[in-house]
Amino acid sequence: MPSYLSPGVYVEEVPSGSRPIEGVGTAVAAFVGFAAKGPFNTATLVTNWSQFVQTFGEMVEDAYLAHAVYGYFANGGGACYVVRVGAPDASATAGAADRAVTGPPVPLGTFTVAALAGADDAGEITVEVADVEGESVPEDRFRLVVRQDGTPRETFDVSAKRNTRAYVVNQVRERSKLIVVEEAAPASALARPAKQSVTVPSAPADRGLPARVSAEDYVGDADARTGFGGLEAIDEITMVAVPDLMSAYQQGRLGLDDVKAVQSAVISHCEQMGDRMAILDPPPELTARQVLTWRQDEAGYDSRFAALYYPWIKVFDPASGQHRFMPPSGHVAGLWARTDAERGVHKAPANDVLRGVIEVQNTVTRAEQDLLNPAGVNCIRSFPGRGIRVWGARTLSSDPAWRYINVRRLFNYVEESILLGTQWAVFEPNDERLWGTIRRNIAAFLTEEWRRGALFGSTAAEAFYVKCDRETNPPESVDRGRVVCEVGISPVKPAEFVVFRLAQYSDSTSLVSE
Repeated sequence: MPSYLSPGVYVEEVPSGSRPIEGVGTAVAAFVGFAAKGPFNTATLVTNWSQFVQTFGEMVEDAYLAHAVYGYFANGGGACYVVRVGAPDASATAGAADRAVTGPPVPLGTFTVAALAGADDAGEITVEVADVEGESVPEDRFRLVVRQDGTPRETFDVSAKRNTRAYVVNQVRERSKLIVVEEAAPASALARPAKQSVTVPSAPADRGLPARVSAEDYVGDADARTGFGGLEAIDEITMVAVPDLMSAYQQGRLGLDDVKAVQSAVISHCEQMGDRMAILDPPPELTARQVLTWRQDEAGYDSRFAALYYPWIKVFDPASGQHRFMPPSGHVAGLWARTDAERGVHKAPANDVLRGVIEVQNTVTRAEQDLLNPAGVNCIRSFPGRGIRVWGARTLSSDPAWRYINVRRLFNYVEESILLGTQWAVFEPNDERLWGTIRRNIAAFLTEEWRRGALFGSTAAEAFYVKCDRETNPPESVDRGRVVCEVGISPVKPAEFVVFRLAQYSDSTSLVSE
């Protein structure tokens, strides 16, 4: 309490008692896969396609990560996190781990020089050995000039001695973006190369695919922050997709058992975090009957934190200049984000066009969807005059209460918003004043959600209830330092089946139903 010791006028600011709860973000995706370059096993925030290209490179043939991220942004996605997986090539040097592929080495005295992948995109590379300017220059010192089409691009004043700071191998490894220099003789025989100029052959194109890959590379480790295990440290993620799981399967690097293991691990990750959902892809080139068999008999997933979309979609591939089929998870994640922005997280992300899709791999008929929809397989269908649309909004849960994607995501949104919006209550006096404040704040938040159409009911009382009083907080609970607040909400469900009942009507006869 303030103390008043001298006469005068005092102005005090007092808290109003209202602590509004703000809704959290619902549309931040995470993608795990292969890239042309970039850091390995590091969740990197990307907010647009140009930023992705700058960090992870262009689209890569036989990999789907870049296509998925591009489809995510094209369909309305905003921020996302990207994790590049796969062990670096064994030939990579420490300074060029993300550009490990090199061309044939060329002798340069007791050293060899080779071009890094993509270094010759701007022209032929030549390396010149010249003298270092100045007086009394040690005999081991020399200048290395790297040219592209005759234009100097890099210059290094280096030494042939290992134990010096200017050692040529280390200097080029740390600073060059065009070449790599390696030893070609024992340490005792290393010497300055003679003055000369050599042409360095180009390196084979780096496809961005790792030298090896296993299920553990995708799953990763939460402590080491690798794979999608490293995503546990990022709270704002709400969607997880692993598009390049299927590229590894197509290349024979993983089997169907590995695919199931990784997808099961993604689902477990989402269930453990409780604030995100997994968007799964089926194996390629499956018919409707085959994907149903795979879903029910082989995969057998049962989770309210996962959704499966079928079939694959055809997009344009700039890497090959042709059209190709790819998993739909990236485009679907963008559609989820677009629906959240335009309508809200309570709206089912379905009956909307997938942008950038040319056609679907398999045309799904109504009879086939009659089999797939009850199994939780969300179909992507082509409708004449209406484009290619997502035509399903179910989770993989067998529990009818969690049948729909928007219901699960709405609960994630409400839970996370209340969790973050009531942090102030920790260590407050545990009495009826605190209980009343919590009730008012949560009720105000849910009332706003009801007005936006997220909750079902003609009145707020029908849409939700908030209970935090002596009944939920008996003396023994208060003595343990607990505050228990019970919240119930009535989510809106999508109109999945729209039925019109028609009948013949005549003034002189009764209704004849059809």
